[in-house]
Amino acid sequence: MTQAMKIAIVDDEQDMRQSISQWLALSGYDTETFASAEDALKILGPEYPGIVISDIKMPGMDGMQFLKKLMGHDSALPVIMITGHGDVPMAVEAMRVGAFDFLEKPFNPDRMSQLAKKATNARRLVMDNRMLRRELSDGGQLMKKLIGQSPVMERLREDILDLGQADGHVLIDGETGTGKTLVAHALHAVGSRAGKKFVLVNCSALEEEVLSKRLFGPMLPEDTQLPAVEEARGGTLVLEDIEALSETLQARLLSVINDQGTPAETRIVGISNMQEAGRTCEDALRPDLFYRLAALKITVPPLRQRGEDILTLFTRLSEQFSEEYGCDAPKVSAQEAAQLLQAPWPGNVRQLINVAERAVLQERRGSGTIASLLMSDHEEMQPVMTTEGKPLKEYVEAFERMLIDNTMRRHKGSIASVMDELCLPRRTLNEKMAKYGLQRSDYL
Repeated sequence: MTQAMKIAIVDDEQDMRQSISQWLALSGYDTETFASAEDALKILGPEYPGIVISDIKMPGMDGMQFLKKLMGHDSALPVIMITGHGDVPMAVEAMRVGAFDFLEKPFNPDRMSQLAKKATNARRLVMDNRMLRRELSDGGQLMKKLIGQSPVMERLREDILDLGQADGHVLIDGETGTGKTLVAHALHAVGSRAGKKFVLVNCSALEEEVLSKRLFGPMLPEDTQLPAVEEARGGTLVLEDIEALSETLQARLLSVINDQGTPAETRIVGISNMQEAGRTCEDALRPDLFYRLAALKITVPPLRQRGEDILTLFTRLSEQFSEEYGCDAPKVSAQEAAQLLQAPWPGNVRQLINVAERAVLQERRGSGTIASLLMSDHEEMQPVMTTEGKPLKEYVEAFERMLIDNTMRRHKGSIASVMDELCLPRRTLNEKMAKYGLQRSDYL
């Protein structure tokens, strides 16, 4: 969840601090005030969840010294400087040092609110991106996103851990919507390159000339971004839709791989998303490039092969969307659980996310069923049917596990409450939880 933004107001004049604070508080901001830069620096660290508004002329450490200190801690922290009349040259110097903007006294309060909104939006984006980068560099967190206890998911996690420690290039294939890019992130995060650059390029999103420049250069003098092969040096370069590379670009990529030797300085991870009937990545790539990449290969399993993981995923997703939309998560009946398990899921996890969100919206409106979502006339939502029949016992066990899991989550691990709601004696509940690999500690 996005953290609420704060505004730190630094000014040696009490009346000015209070008036700015009151005005911004009326605009809905959470403010805190400081009488000196020295006091503010005790609180304002690199991860401060907000922005700073500071006077330039203050006793002791002045605004310019304060600004330089802040920029040394976190150059992405938005700082709005307040200057006196005639101090425009100083304000320009502050902008050069790294100030977000400046206000000249006497300033218009509405103008200050506008700048505060612009600055907090910028800060929120920075903080969200940092959080995302931390999450994508945390192998443990990424592996938790690969939810499921089915044999195919256990094998996938084992493959990621094994190949993450290996040094060769990798090919990831699988149907659309299965989470191949997430697997690439996890491979990087659990390996020796975890602290190095992770560069992602979608080969089908760019025209050949632009893609060639993005991958290999040359870059123009005004370009601020390095070619991907240089940017990723020492880390991981991920090429989504690698089959979209032309023969010419395939040859250049092979040359880069050959020039690196063994062990590879930069790991190349190709992601294949072949959708044409009867064709594979091997058909699309030149043989020497294909075999260099496919020596280490991961195939991400389709959702329909993940068994009761489908119900676990649906539960997690619907809980997330219910929190986002401020309503209860839909309760899944035994019939609906069977329908979720039987659906062919051509869109895989991406389709399941769509169904879970729409199920929550239906619950909020008080109408509609999961079956109606699965029977949608959209091309990616075919009627519920599958050729992979399962014994009745498997459907019953999957539904039973989901029911206990959901009830434990709702009651935050309270065994007594779960026993009461499900009308189960303690021993039976313990046996079923052990059978389905459910642990009370996970719900506390």
